[in-house]
Amino acid sequence: MPETLGGPDREEDTIEDQRLRSLLEGLSAGEIGVEEALSSLRKLPYEDLGFAKIDHHRTLRRGFPEVIFGQGKSTGQVVAIVGQMVKHSEKVLVTRVGRDCYDAVVEKAPDARYNEIARTITVNRAHDEKLPAGIAVVSAGTADLPVAEEAVVTAELMGNSVDRLFDVGVAGIHRLLHHFDRLQQARVVVAVAGMEGALPSVIGGLVSAPVIAVPTSVGYGANFGGLAALLAMLSSCSAGVAVVNIDNGFGAGYLAAMINRLNGKDRQG
Repeated sequence: MPETLGGPDREEDTIEDQRLRSLLEGLSAGEIGVEEALSSLRKLPYEDLGFAKIDHHRTLRRGFPEVIFGQGKSTGQVVAIVGQMVKHSEKVLVTRVGRDCYDAVVEKAPDARYNEIARTITVNRAHDEKLPAGIAVVSAGTADLPVAEEAVVTAELMGNSVDRLFDVGVAGIHRLLHHFDRLQQARVVVAVAGMEGALPSVIGGLVSAPVIAVPTSVGYGANFGGLAALLAMLSSCSAGVAVVNIDNGFGAGYLAAMINRLNGKDRQG
């Protein structure tokens, strides 16, 4: 028996999967012609809006749609991109935007949600029934919360339940050790810290899971806008610590979700 699209182990179809499947089935049944199918396929890989080329095949290739980096884009550009993406994808993520941008986006996508701390806009029409646990996002201080929350929003939208451990930095190490059991249960830890950036190294010495270190630009002058924390994390003596760019909560949350997904597949196998 021939395999269905995506192989015998394919997960629930996305909107883009459904469109492609419907197109191929229509072609096979003779309901549409080759030229019509070809015309539709030309539009599937990406959509050219002039100022942006939206990668609608990102979900098919990577399991999650293209993410909109809002900083530097006009409100009108963000609205236009979101308006087209919701036609193709069940999930949309916009990072680094203010509430004024959200107020404009929600006119186009009424089910959009805004996270004030992370400054993110999300649309989630997937209705995930059960989100797997395994990701812990840990922040050193309250000032690191915008970056930590961006990681949380990203990982949750990618289909994970996230354990938040906030304001547990090394200046009061007992606060972190109080949650030792929760750290031990994580399959991947995102550690967010500014100042001297010591938190990921400490966590790396306590857990067997991989640690994703996120330096933040929080700190006094010698922190150099997060450079001191970045270099400290890159120089960590704890094994199993990987580092993303300064303030890159999105990148850390995305990587954590990918690791957790692979862990889940290993357990099922």
